[in-house]
Amino acid sequence: MELGPWRPRHGARHFVPAFSVLDAPAHAFRFELSVITSRGWSPWIATATVGSADFFPRPPAQGIESQIDLWTAQESIAEVKLRLRVRALHPASIFDRPWLVTLSACDGVEDRKKLATAMGSLPVPELSQMETDPALAPRICSPTSVAMVLAYLGAGVSIEHLAAEMFHPALDIYGVWPAAVSAAAHRGVPGYLLRFPEWDAATWCLDHGLPIVASVRYESGELTGAAIAETKGHLVVLTGYEGNDVLVNDPAAPTAGTVARRYRRSELENVWLGRAGVGYVFFTAPGGSRDR
Repeated sequence: MELGPWRPRHGARHFVPAFSVLDAPAHAFRFELSVITSRGWSPWIATATVGSADFFPRPPAQGIESQIDLWTAQESIAEVKLRLRVRALHPASIFDRPWLVTLSACDGVEDRKKLATAMGSLPVPELSQMETDPALAPRICSPTSVAMVLAYLGAGVSIEHLAAEMFHPALDIYGVWPAAVSAAAHRGVPGYLLRFPEWDAATWCLDHGLPIVASVRYESGELTGAAIAETKGHLVVLTGYEGNDVLVNDPAAPTAGTVARRYRRSELENVWLGRAGVGYVFFTAPGGSRDR
């Protein structure tokens, strides 16, 4: 499936794709991106494959880099095309179901605005990755975060089952972002990935009852009270805000009882929006479990 060409409202350097198809049979997929340049359309540049399939390899392209689950361009891009390759026993049956393809485009320049101060917290169940199989526990922040949000949306599933589905054997990781969206869709919960441009977008989601699974990265001392001292990549669930604090379920807490935390807004802005800035957003399909 080829989509576009699309023009972002502003020139963009970061592109994050997602594919969500509800209650689908087993399938694999991969995204490819082509961008307009002064020489015309670039070759197609592929992300990592989600699921068990070997698609035709794509060579790198000058000026834009594929980083597992997103693309980053050296210069601002004005127009893009997106290609989705799907492999399944009966590929046509995949698109007989409700499906959603999204591409989040961002220039990477954070616009820091004043955050509203009185929202409170969404009742997202608290789960700790550290209370699972010790062999998996340090590695499954993404499945644990997704499990918390699915439970909130009325589609509870065990962390271990999600981890098994989200695992990428070639990369030996559990945190490929489109795999998280796909796993939720298999359980009837659609979602997408967003490169959040500023706090206003985050508060809009929270104000509308949508927790955010946020991708953070920080050095020691950058996030006061963090469940782990430092990380090259970690997922947490944003559940609300009060005053100058952001309310968070941090799956790396040692027990479920210590998962709910308060992080300083200024620090979380830095380690989330100032870094990848990516969040998973899940919602209920029409007729879903949670009333909106």
